[in-house]
Amino acid sequence: MKHLFSFLIFLITMGFLLSFSFSVLAQETPVQAPETLEEAKSLGQRILTGFPETFKSVWQEAVVFWKKMLNYVSPWFKSIWNSILSLLGKEVEKRKPEVEEEFKKETQEMKEEIPKAGKSLWQRFKELIY
Repeated sequence: MKHLFSFLIFLITMGFLLSFSFSVLAQETPVQAPETLEEAKSLGQRILTGFPETFKSVWQEAVVFWKKMLNYVSPWFKSIWNSILSLLGKEVEKRKPEVEEEFKKETQEMKEEIPKAGKSLWQRFKELIY
């Protein structure tokens, strides 16, 4: 529970930081309404050339954030996964003799039914009637 609370606080903090970084990026290049077609064209080109760089920087920040989150949350998930595996391992060991016995029975039944499978449909039908 303590880790979950810390995780939520971290997410909220990172959300505020990312929104702040977006607002700073928006303020760096003030945009005014273009008055002519040429100004609109140059504005569009500035936006299109600046978008990949902005997107790349935001993406890099997000990657760094998720790597930190993975490093923070990974031990918690590993402990849960190890607990699940230990429980499943105990259950598998407990049921192993039953499964092996059932496997032997199924193998024996298959050995008995394989010769019957070679019989024709008519022979099987006659066995059902008699």
